[in-house]
Amino acid sequence: MEKWKFQGNQGLKSSAVSVRGVFNVLMQSISKEKEVVHLCRVDPTDNPLFSADPVAAHAVSTAAHSGNFNGYPPTFGLPQARRAIAEYLSRDLPNKLSAEDVYVTVGATQAIEIILPSVFATPGANILLPRPGFPQYETRAALCGLEVRHFDLLPNSSWEVDIDSLEALADDKTMAMVLISPSNPCGNVFTYQHLKRVAETARKLGIFVISDEVYAHIAFGSNPFVPMGVFSSIVPVITLGSISKRWILPGWRFGWIATCDPHGIFQKTGIAANIERNMEITSDPPTFMQAAIPEILERTNDEFYSKNLDITREAANALYERFKEIPSLICPHKPDGAMAVMVQINLSQIEGIADDVDFCVKLAKEESLLILPGVIVGLKNWLRVSFGLERSAIEEGLSRLKAFCLRHAKMSQQISA
Repeated sequence: MEKWKFQGNQGLKSSAVSVRGVFNVLMQSISKEKEVVHLCRVDPTDNPLFSADPVAAHAVSTAAHSGNFNGYPPTFGLPQARRAIAEYLSRDLPNKLSAEDVYVTVGATQAIEIILPSVFATPGANILLPRPGFPQYETRAALCGLEVRHFDLLPNSSWEVDIDSLEALADDKTMAMVLISPSNPCGNVFTYQHLKRVAETARKLGIFVISDEVYAHIAFGSNPFVPMGVFSSIVPVITLGSISKRWILPGWRFGWIATCDPHGIFQKTGIAANIERNMEITSDPPTFMQAAIPEILERTNDEFYSKNLDITREAANALYERFKEIPSLICPHKPDGAMAVMVQINLSQIEGIADDVDFCVKLAKEESLLILPGVIVGLKNWLRVSFGLERSAIEEGLSRLKAFCLRHAKMSQQISA
């Protein structure tokens, strides 16, 4: 047998856990007897009630037809795009951003890919990630050779950060922490007071905050959205954002990195320079897309945003109320932001189900219903359920989920139901 010196990256195999990968596995398990209901992925275009504002299509069309944006863009992005993003973000910040504080990316996923190797050059460095959280951070950290340490979000305290566990994890090799608000996967929106406490804790630990704000302003409960950059005078913040969710444009793959750092700490520590070096070896969003961004950010009207919030609020409320009727599942927190929520499985009340992965595979096979197992986002024996869908799809999906849980319920549970 021939022997070769090369082989695939085993680290990639062990670390590449993604929502998309699990979605593809579940699709292979679905029943062919029923139409598939997707409560697995968070893609607002799955809901026909959502549609992009015509402003966006007009802006892209105008830029493309102008013939002025067919060449390569500047490394960090077109100046007018960077300036428009800085002005947009600055509406909610006490310290205004400049165009030089912003870098455009191919979606927020590329922003993650740029930030982690830019920051963690120290051998043995570690990063603090929320549990549950977004699996892309863990995957990218593994590929960068970074140690990951998880701090807990507390389900019975509106998914707030467990500050004690956060402090206990940090050491002299800890560089940063990641915070996601509004939260995918938990559906919570952190309060101003809690975010300030997190900022003060990060300052005490000597680390900075990577604030994932892909769902910025998708807050429809009692807590308004507060960007972490509000506290950048306390601790330096790198904000990641995109047009995927608020503008209903996930397929356009346009995002940004913004450094909120009025004291210039990223400049002094070399992090800003490293971000720029990494930008020099990555691909860019299409130039005509960048040219369209100022019009999209400036001319999308408030009615568009408020209508989409109303749709999302109604879907979240319907989902939460229906979960009260489903045995063996517990939704500890009514979602008040983003487009997904975490639900706990009470395995002691179910027969023939080993864990959350087994639950989701059998659910797909028996009911053609796709839900993400919680282990993918860090919580074993939980589920992450999307409500970025129209009401009828949610109702149908939860009816099938209830039937599945009743079918697998232990006899005592069936009698009580």
